[in-house]
Amino acid sequence: MPFLSRLADGRSLLAVYVQPRASRTGLVCIHDQAIKVALTSPPVDDAANKALIAFFSSLFKIARQELSIHKGHQSRRKQIIIGGLSEEVIRKKILEGIQRKDVAAK
Repeated sequence: MPFLSRLADGRSLLAVYVQPRASRTGLVCIHDQAIKVALTSPPVDDAANKALIAFFSSLFKIARQELSIHKGHQSRRKQIIIGGLSEEVIRKKILEGIQRKDVAAK
C-alpha cells in the first residue's frame, strides 16, 4: 500500500489527505494513495496542521515531537514523518481505525 513508506533514517513517511471543517475528527478511508483524515479544525492559522499532529499523536500513542509535517503545510495533501514506531504498527493502527470508523480524537 503506497500511503506508507520507510525513509533511509528508519522513520516512516505517511501520505495524508486532510478534510478540514468536518463534523468530527477521525480516519475516513484510503483516498488516492493517501489516508483521508477528517478534522473539525479550519485550515486557518495552522489550526488544522496542529489538530492533525494531535490526532496522530493520540492514535499512535506517541509524543507529538515524534511527528512532523514534511510537505504540504498549506495543502490538503501532506506528508507526515513518524518516528518511534515500526511501519507494521503504523499500518495496523491505521487500517484498524478505518475499518472501525469510530476512531476520533477526544
